[in-house]
Amino acid sequence: MLGRYYEDFTVGDTYRHPLGRTISEADNTWFTLLTLNTNQSHFNADYAAGTPYRKLLVNSTLTVAIVTGLSVPDVSQHAFANLGWEEIRMPHPVFVGDTVYARSTVLELRESRSRPYAGIVTVSTAGFNQDGVDVITWTRTMLTYKRGHGPAADR
Repeated sequence: MLGRYYEDFTVGDTYRHPLGRTISEADNTWFTLLTLNTNQSHFNADYAAGTPYRKLLVNSTLTVAIVTGLSVPDVSQHAFANLGWEEIRMPHPVFVGDTVYARSTVLELRESRSRPYAGIVTVSTAGFNQDGVDVITWTRTMLTYKRGHGPAADR
């Protein structure tokens, strides 16, 4: 089964998402350019050498995007709306060449009052690097289809 429906979640369950992603310089440069982020610490090695990190820093919104993507098969494959990300924290920098992994823990479940075919799932997600150091954390809430509903229900 790919993805979980609302009924498949249990408060307290933790999923270590199976894939990892090594972030290349090209990933970081392209994402930075696509999002019009002009902070040179993401794409100018000479500039970055003068910062406290002394090397290229991965664009933090790229880290959000990758960790979100890593979590999709386990927590949001059958979500149809993100309701919010809260308390995004970046306790450790991510650098070009780092490999990022993720894990999520189910915090809360509740039936939707306005959509009987869906429920609201809240998870805590952490992204961590190849050394096991947390690089990003947040709480995310999604509107998720119940089993038998949504575009995949008839397949």
